[in-house]
Amino acid sequence: MEHEFKGYALVLQEGADPRTGGVAIAGFTTAGMVGVIAASHIIQTLKLQQLGTVLNAEFPAVALIHNEVPKHPVRVYQGEGIGVFTSEIQFKDEQDIMFASTVLEWFTRGGFDQLIIIDGLVQSSKEVPQGKLFGVGSNDSARARLRLANVEPIQQGIVAGITGFLLGEGDRLGIDVTALLSEASPLYPDARAAALAVEAVAELTGIEIPLSELLENAQNIEDSVRTVIENSRTMLPAPESEIYDSDPSLDPSFG
Repeated sequence: MEHEFKGYALVLQEGADPRTGGVAIAGFTTAGMVGVIAASHIIQTLKLQQLGTVLNAEFPAVALIHNEVPKHPVRVYQGEGIGVFTSEIQFKDEQDIMFASTVLEWFTRGGFDQLIIIDGLVQSSKEVPQGKLFGVGSNDSARARLRLANVEPIQQGIVAGITGFLLGEGDRLGIDVTALLSEASPLYPDARAAALAVEAVAELTGIEIPLSELLENAQNIEDSVRTVIENSRTMLPAPESEIYDSDPSLDPSFG
């Protein structure tokens, strides 16, 4: 069965081969910036190479600067048996299906075996210093891996946005999709919540991903991501999802 929605254009680097195989990981700009922080750590730690960029005329004309190097905000990376899809700015909710469709096209072209989405959800209690990690799997294999990794499954609820659409399509199309939802603050980037998700990725895949640097530099990482997000917001129309900042109960990832 084929995916019915067309995504944005994935423009490859010169000479790049999109076929990677293995594990695909996706991280987006949602609660606590968990997905972005986790994806960035995996890219840097495993020294993944940029495969390409996702482009569209409707995207803002903006470059994000990393260590003096300008980058488009939506990018894909690859290494041996692993690929990462990341978006470092927040887009409008109505673009979620297009982004999810782009991820599925990248997944298919890359010949991956499974997709892991790292996302954040608003922390249920401000009194708990360490948030919890939850998981959802699109098929029996994904759910079995979550159990073996001791990731608490979501029995009932709603997963919205890009993550929710990808989970639904995984079930419909028979694609192995896992969502890792880490409780995070809705008010600031949460590197500690991202570390919880990265630890689970390592457990689920058997890929060694050192966490010491992420944990030791959590405050610097959170400050850096906050600066990027604040600067990007001045160049983008305010997304409807900004209402989540004032009402945490309306978390875009889980309800």
